[in-house]
Amino acid sequence: MTNLTVNLGGMKMKNPITVASGTFGSGADFAALWEQTRAQGQTQPQAQMTSPSREALTNPRHEKPLSILGAVTTKGVSLEPWAGNPGTRIAETASGMLNSIGLQNPGVEAFCTHDLACLTTADVPVIVNVSGHTKDEYLRVIDRLEREPAVGAYEINISCPNVDSGGMAFGTDPAAAAAVTAACRTATKRPLIVKLSPNVTDITEIARAAEAAGADALSLINTVAGMAIDLQARKAVFARTVGGLSGPAIKPIALYAVQRVYQATRLPLLGMGGIASVEDALEFLIAGATAVAVGTANFTDPLTAIRLVEGLEQWCTDNGIQDINELIGALS
Repeated sequence: MTNLTVNLGGMKMKNPITVASGTFGSGADFAALWEQTRAQGQTQPQAQMTSPSREALTNPRHEKPLSILGAVTTKGVSLEPWAGNPGTRIAETASGMLNSIGLQNPGVEAFCTHDLACLTTADVPVIVNVSGHTKDEYLRVIDRLEREPAVGAYEINISCPNVDSGGMAFGTDPAAAAAVTAACRTATKRPLIVKLSPNVTDITEIARAAEAAGADALSLINTVAGMAIDLQARKAVFARTVGGLSGPAIKPIALYAVQRVYQATRLPLLGMGGIASVEDALEFLIAGATAVAVGTANFTDPLTAIRLVEGLEQWCTDNGIQDINELIGALS
């Protein structure tokens, strides 16, 4: 058996697979689907159980479906409810999708009461994605979440607009990124993962600033800025013009960012961007990621993350890898 255990900034994961914030809700819907798949698999003849994901779910050690994952990363959580953006929110592209959701969520209190409550017995580490428009909002969200034992780590989304600085995203300025990271660091001893935006001139500057300010790990990349046009209306598809591009189209960008940040810092990295196969995940590990997150692929195949967990273990076995950590940063 290959050791798949990794340590992401102080949070132990049984395997390096999690999900990207905003693509998995808080896990309840996927848990129900996976449970249904598991139940169906148990009632079917063994000869028909050809899907690796189905076999994984029918394993007795996975009676709690989400426990298959190394961690669950929740949707973004803000202090107060955010309604999200008006109009069209998702548009398909040639190799992925654009989204302009606007971080819609019910606020931290409702999140704790409903979403987080569902994860308390899921037997999986929980990473809560934290959003805010000011440093104070980030702090108040964390302060509320500190009372919840189910929270294992925080992913700080610094792609949010900083209203105290004219709306520029925290993650596009090293000083602003460091300031919000340092503020969050004072509020918790739990692992602090800072999520980096690719929409900058030099992502390593932001990475080093977050590291110096107390981050335990970094996640990258967030979506790439893009747009789509409605030809008939001759208008942008999205009300705010810009959307976030994700999926296979951004994988080369994400891989390069991970490799650069791995060389520029000493922090463990959570890599994401177009991961849909075992081969994709392995490339990110070799580029320097300690763990990886499945995002857009959750929409095209809800069982992707399960396939990756099982496939990763099989690949390591077939290739004589006894410890997954041997692959991290193994780029020659």
